[in-house]
Amino acid sequence: MVDIISKRGDEPRPEDARIRRVLEANRPVIDKLADHLTNGAWSNRGRGQAAAPEPEGLIIHTARASTARGPAAPFVRVAVNGRVSLVDANTGRQLRHLGDLRRGPEGQRFRLATRDNGFFSPLDPEIAALLADLDATPVAGAEAERGLIAAIGERLEI
Repeated sequence: MVDIISKRGDEPRPEDARIRRVLEANRPVIDKLADHLTNGAWSNRGRGQAAAPEPEGLIIHTARASTARGPAAPFVRVAVNGRVSLVDANTGRQLRHLGDLRRGPEGQRFRLATRDNGFFSPLDPEIAALLADLDATPVAGAEAERGLIAAIGERLEI
């Protein structure tokens, strides 16, 4: 546990011998404190790891969303933060990010998710071509937002 290095070659210094005796006399207390501080890892350091429990016969619950039970039912959603997405109604998962509603000097406008508009993960070229004429469309108010959702739905045939 403790190695004492002395400058004398043949025998330890008297204070080193005393501290070694104190440590050896208090070894059970030191081990007990070390176990308490490491939650038992001190005594288990030389032992092998226990085998992982077998999941046979157990009911395992995960926090993940359930798997899709049928074909996707896509719809267009505009989030509170202005993110326009294609979402599956069955699972609630995002299928595609279509673009954002961004504010500028001329008001709020829909910006299609393309490299030209500064998106790292652009839309597929087929979808981008279908929605290209909606890029930079002004969106002022809830009615205009609903109109944008309807226009995207028409073009994507959902």
